[in-house]
Formats: sequence, C-alpha cells, structure tokens
Amino acid sequence: MIASSFEHGIEVLQLSGKELDLKIVPALGGKMISLINKKLQQEFLWTNSNLPLAINNIGDEYDPNFLGGIDELIPNDIPETIDSIAYPDHGELWTTRLQHHIKEESITVHGTLELSQLFYSKTIRLDDDGPMVHINYLIRNDSPETRHFLWKLHAALKIEEGSRLVTGATLGAVVDPAYSRFSQTQPFGWPRIEETDASVVPPKNGSMDFFYLYGNQPAEMQMLSANKNALFAYRYDSSVFPYQWYFASYGGFLDHYTAILEPCTTMPISMNEAAALQQCTVLQPGEELTTTVTIFAGKPQDFTPTI
Repeated sequence: MIASSFEHGIEVLQLSGKELDLKIVPALGGKMISLINKKLQQEFLWTNSNLPLAINNIGDEYDPNFLGGIDELIPNDIPETIDSIAYPDHGELWTTRLQHHIKEESITVHGTLELSQLFYSKTIRLDDDGPMVHINYLIRNDSPETRHFLWKLHAALKIEEGSRLVTGATLGAVVDPAYSRFSQTQPFGWPRIEETDASVVPPKNGSMDFFYLYGNQPAEMQMLSANKNALFAYRYDSSVFPYQWYFASYGGFLDHYTAILEPCTTMPISMNEAAALQQCTVLQPGEELTTTVTIFAGKPQDFTPTI
C-alpha cells in the first residue's frame, strides 16, 4: 500500500508492506526518513529531532541541515570544482526536488541535477516475503561533456553502545584525524587500530569515527544491534561501489549519536584526487549506469549474508 501525506507542507510518501513501513520525501532528493520493522516495532533510521522537515536549496551548507535518514551524495562530497563545474557542499542530489510517480506497489523518483546534468532515477519497492527494500537505479549523463563523479549511499542509523559494524573489508584508513578518535594516519588491518576494535560502537563520549574501508571489494555493509536482535544491511554490486566509508558520531559531531553506512564509488574524499587515481565513476555523454541495491532491516537470523 502507498499513501501520501504532508509534513510542514512537504509531501511524504509511505510504502507499507507485510513487515516494513518506509517513508520517502521526493522534494529532498528522494530521502528516506523512516524505516520501521513492524514485527520488531523498531525504527532503524536516525533523524535529527532538532530539525523540522524543510526544503533545502542548492548551495546550502550540509552539516547544519543534517536531517539524517537515508540520502545519497552525487556528484561530490566536499565542495569542489570538477570538470570545470563548482559543486556545492555534499553535492546536488540532496537539495534537488525530484518528481515522482507511483505504479502498482512501487515508487519512482527522478530528475536532472542542475549543474552536472546527470539524470537520476530510483524505483523503490518492498519485498513481499521479507524485511527488504529493493531499489533499482539509473544514472545517465545528459550533458555534452564527460562527467567524473562520486555516488555514495548514506544511511544514518540508530545506534547504542555495543552495536557493531559488520563488513568484509580488510583494510581501513582514517579519512581525517580531525574527525576521528584515532591519530594513526597509515592504513591498517580492519577493525584493529590503536589496540581498539573500531567496529564496536562506544558510549556517547564526545568522539567521532571517519574511515575508508576497502580491500576484498565487500558487497555488504551491516550494522548489528548490541543485543544482536536487529540488523540493518546494505547489499549491492561491489563493482559499482568498491569502497565503503563509515562516519559515526558518538556525540562529537553536533552532539549527534548515530553511525552512517556509506557504500561509495569513490576514494578518497577529493573527487579530483580520486579521478587522477581512476577511483571514481565516469560517464560519457549519453552513457548510463544501472544497478540494484537491497536494504535489509530485520532479525539477523532472517538475513543470508555473503560475508
């Protein structure tokens, strides 16, 4: 079942299935603001209780407007000039008002990003038999020039002390020591760094984590609850998303307590550096990328891992 409502004058679409309820906001780049498992009576997504739902505009600073939920970053993270185009903080998609249409039990949101002229579309449906969200993507370069870009999934999750990040990645690296509880700058064997298991969520202690995770091209990224009764997992094509980023605030970022799972096409954070290393997505004029991502939100025993 699909229903439409309005919050603060902004349309919110809700997909309801046997096990999951999912809320999507087309006007915020297709952001997902709620994912509830009805059997577990559990909300998986973290949202910023200090911010009402509001429209953002291109060029807005991301951090003060960080609402949480699940959004995506295209075509960049940090503000940067790429292919002679000056892109704003955290890219274009999160401020793009997408169109939408409903067909049977699926929702498609779509639109063209103003600066890059990348056409973006995703079709979302709930699984009939389990706590899964299936998302089919299409990204097409509608510009007359080559486009180098980052595409990053970005799920802000509720966490507690003892929650654990589960990944098949074998290597980790601190993205920026200013956003990390660790000072080591050299790559390390994930998850041990400075005699600490970085996969385990600490209490809210005013610190942060920010890692690149790579090696072995993992095709899943998971967060397991402390009591091991609930699991959130991304499953995707590792040839599209060969890297994982992991940002977590344990109170150190604006007092937030959340972990963000970020399968990504790109490493490092600078798109120009990534392009020079041939570690980003490239589309020629008219070329398109299609892929499928699955989100699982339920009991761990109902998930069949590949890692």
